[in-house]
Amino acid sequence: MVRVNVRRWGNGDRHAVLIHGLGNSSESWWEVGPELASRGFNVHAVDLPGHGASEHLDEYSVEALVDAVVGAVPGEPALAIGHSLGGLVLAHAAPALRPGLAVYEDPAWTITADPAVVEAFRAQKNWTTADIDAAYPKWSEGSKARKLVALGQWDERILDGLSSFTPASVTAPVVRSLVVLADPSYLIPAARATELRAAGFEVRSVRDAGHVVHFDDLAGFLEALDLAPVHPG
Repeated sequence: MVRVNVRRWGNGDRHAVLIHGLGNSSESWWEVGPELASRGFNVHAVDLPGHGASEHLDEYSVEALVDAVVGAVPGEPALAIGHSLGGLVLAHAAPALRPGLAVYEDPAWTITADPAVVEAFRAQKNWTTADIDAAYPKWSEGSKARKLVALGQWDERILDGLSSFTPASVTAPVVRSLVVLADPSYLIPAARATELRAAGFEVRSVRDAGHVVHFDDLAGFLEALDLAPVHPG
C-alpha cells in the first residue's frame, strides 16, 4: 500500500477529509483545518502521493491517487473537500468514500493536456518567494510560505501522466454536493455552473476570489460552506 501522510486537527465526533490540489500539500489547509476543528470536526488532510510527506509513485494516475486517499481516511465522513486536482480525486472517490457533503473547490474535473499549461506548472518547481508574491498578491505570508515548501516537495513527474488522467464524468451528484467557485472560474464557466445547478448540485461563487479560494478569501470560503457557528446559540 502507498504510504500516505495525513495531517490532523481536532478530535470531534464528525470526520472531515481534505484533499489538496496539484503542487500543494496538506499544509494548504493550515487555516481551514483548525476552523473545522473548532466546529467539532476531526479533520484528516491528506498529502496526495508525490506531494508533501507522502510516497512518490513510479507512475501516476487518478485511480492510484483515489486508492491512496480512500485507504488513508475514515469512510463516510461528514464532510469531504477537494480543491482543483483534489476535486477530481474526490469526484472519483465519492462513491466509495460516501461523505455526507462533498465540496468541490474550483475543481479540475478534466485535466488539460495543453503543453503550455503543463510546462507552466513545471516551472513552478523553481519558483521563489518573489514569484509567489507576484502570482498571488492576496495570499497571506503564511500561505505563501507553505506553498513554497510544497513546491519543493512535490514530484513533478506527475505532470508526465496528466494527459491520461481519467476525467470525472460529473452528471448528477452521488452524495449531497456543493461546488465552490472562484470568481470568475476558468475551470467551471457560468454555463457549466448552470448545468450543475440543474443536475442537483449546489453552486456558489466567492466574489473576486482566485483559484485557491480558501487562500484568497478564507472568510468567504467558510461562508460558502455554510457551516454551523463555532458557538451555536
